[in-house]
Amino acid sequence: MNRDPQNWGVLNARRKNIEPVRVVFLHFAVALGLLFSAVASVAAQGDDAKALEKVLSQMDAAAANFKSAQADFVWEQYFKVVDEHDSQKGTIYYRKNGKELQMMADLTDPPKSVLFSGGKVQVYEPKIDRLTPYEAGKNREAVESFLVLGFGGSGHDLLKSFDVKYLGTETIDGLTTAKLELTPKSERVRNMFAKIVLWIDPARGISLQQQFFEPSGDYRLAKYSNIQVNQKIPDSAFKLKTTGNTKVVAPPKS
Repeated sequence: MNRDPQNWGVLNARRKNIEPVRVVFLHFAVALGLLFSAVASVAAQGDDAKALEKVLSQMDAAAANFKSAQADFVWEQYFKVVDEHDSQKGTIYYRKNGKELQMMADLTDPPKSVLFSGGKVQVYEPKIDRLTPYEAGKNREAVESFLVLGFGGSGHDLLKSFDVKYLGTETIDGLTTAKLELTPKSERVRNMFAKIVLWIDPARGISLQQQFFEPSGDYRLAKYSNIQVNQKIPDSAFKLKTTGNTKVVAPPKS
């Protein structure tokens, strides 16, 4: 591993200067302040185009019936400048109630909870009993689009924001998945993520794996297991376990 102090200094400086919107996204694939273009296009031809259309239609069908999902996850972050990997584990919950979307990610090491509900992102760190809220505001639709990326989102809705390419099939945990490559149409999004790869289980219309590639060469790989779809999830799963002494702090300014 390359632990050169200069490289670590570059990484630490980079971390300090990352805009708050991007920090939140790195926790659970949400990017605030993203603008999407509206014209659909598909970067596939012939048989690949037919296969892509089939996968997107299966995702559409699953999205129409989607009410909730729960899964265990491992998020692996790779930092190219220091050639280091950092991983986080936990459980993630999704729930739709009409047009209202809720998402909770409970991380175990270090313990942290990230809740999206009512158009607001809240990050709670129990070890220091601190709560940091982030308002999605006018970017709420964009935030929700990323939240449901491969989890309850419509397949054809992807075409509004990405050029989508079908990369064939790949077996993940014994299941045959369809591998899709997403290239953001928005230049602002591309400055954060050059491309995103999803491994979709067509039968359920959900992703078993996601990989987000940054222009710098960093990436985040998310792996999901023990996935349960449309099962009853208690209301308590979407409540932060704050205390009477929890300190609420403003998010860092960019």
